[in-house]
Amino acid sequence: MARVKFGAFLAPHHPIGEHPMLQFRRDLDLVEQLDSLGYDEFWCGEHHSSGWETIASPEMFLAAAGERTKRIRLGTGVISLPYHHPFNVAQRMVQLDHMTGGRAIFGSGPGALASDAHTLGIDPMTQRDRQDEAIDVIRRLFKGERVTARSDWFIMNAAALQILPLQEEMPFVVASQISPSGMTLAGKYGIGIISLGSMSTQGLMALPTQWGFAEDAARKHGTTVDRANWRVLLSWHIAETREQAAREAGPGLMRWHNEYTVKTLQRPGLAPFKSPDEAVELTAGGENAASTIGTPDDLIRTIKNLMQVSGGVGTIIGFVHDWASPENTRRSWDMVARYVVPEINGYINALRKSQTWVIENREVFERAGQAVMAKIMQNEKAAAALPLTGPGRVAIPTVNAPDLQQKG
Repeated sequence: MARVKFGAFLAPHHPIGEHPMLQFRRDLDLVEQLDSLGYDEFWCGEHHSSGWETIASPEMFLAAAGERTKRIRLGTGVISLPYHHPFNVAQRMVQLDHMTGGRAIFGSGPGALASDAHTLGIDPMTQRDRQDEAIDVIRRLFKGERVTARSDWFIMNAAALQILPLQEEMPFVVASQISPSGMTLAGKYGIGIISLGSMSTQGLMALPTQWGFAEDAARKHGTTVDRANWRVLLSWHIAETREQAAREAGPGLMRWHNEYTVKTLQRPGLAPFKSPDEAVELTAGGENAASTIGTPDDLIRTIKNLMQVSGGVGTIIGFVHDWASPENTRRSWDMVARYVVPEINGYINALRKSQTWVIENREVFERAGQAVMAKIMQNEKAAAALPLTGPGRVAIPTVNAPDLQQKG
C-alpha cells in the first residue's frame, strides 16, 4: 500500500494583536521545522481582508520558505484565480518552481472571502467560471503553447512563457469546500484536489459524495482522477495527555471560533463558545469529530476513521492555527511527526516484529551465553573474578549477556 503523505496548511489564521512582521517570521520558522521533521508538503493561502489572514501573495511567502528548506514541497493554497490575469499567475508559478528547485505545487481556487471579491469589484457569481477559464489557459501556457484568448475579464495576444516550469509537469490542485465545483473541475482536467471542508464532522462524512462528483466529471470529460492526488484537511493539537492538550488549546480555540468564525465571518448558525471546555468538547468531542485535541493515539484513530469514511486519500494536511502557544504548537507538530506518521505508514512494524521474535526465541540464543561462560571458566583469573562481576557491571545489555552468576 502506498504510504500516506503529510503536510500543513497555513491560511494563516492569526489573532489580531501581534506584530505582523513577527508573525511572518514565525510562520517561516514553522515551515523550516516541518521540513526538518520530514513533512511532505506546506501550503499557504491568499487573502486581502478580515484582519486574521495576512498573506496576500502565497508565491512571495513560499519563495522565502524555499530558501530555508531542502525537500518539503510548497503549494499555493490557494491562488484565487479570478483576482489575477492568468498570464501573470503562470509566470509567477514558473518562477516559484525554479526558485524552489522544482518543489512548487500550483493550487487554485475561486476566492474564499466575499470581502476580497467585493474589494476587487468582482461579482461572486462569476468566480467559479473564471477559475475554470484560467486553469485551461494556464495549463496550455505551461505546455509551451502560444495562446491567444479573449474573455470578459482578460485578453491574451500571442502569449507564451519565456521560461517553462522546472518540473516536467507541475502538479495542479484545486480547492474544494462545500459546493461540487472544485471536485468537478478536478474531474474535468484530471488534476488533484485539496478538500478544505473536512474540518467539520459534516464535511468529513460528505467526502464520499464529494469524490463522486470528481469521478462523474472525469467520466464525462474522458479523464481520470486518482485518490493519491487527493488531499484532505484536518485540524489537531497534540500533547502527552488529552487533559494537557485541552488545557493548551482550549482558550485559543475559543478565541478563534468566537472572534474569527462567529464575529468576523459571521458564519450562519454558529454561536460563540461559552468556555474553553465547551470549545474543546464541541470541536473535538464525539466519535466522528474531524478535529483532534488529544494524544497521538487519538489522532491516529481520527486518520484511520477518515480513511475508512472517505475510501482512502493520498495526503493528510494539518490546519495551522494559533489555538496553543507557539512553543506548544511546534511541539504538537513534532509529536505528530514522531508518533503519528510512523504509525499510519507502518514504519515501526518491522521493529515490533524484531522485538517479538527476539522475545519468543530466547532459547535459541542461550548457547551464546554458554559459549561466553565456557571461555570465562577456562581462565583461572577470570573465573576467580566471576563473583565480582554481576548484572549491571558489563557494557553489553544484560538481556543479551550470559548469566555470570551461573557456574555450570
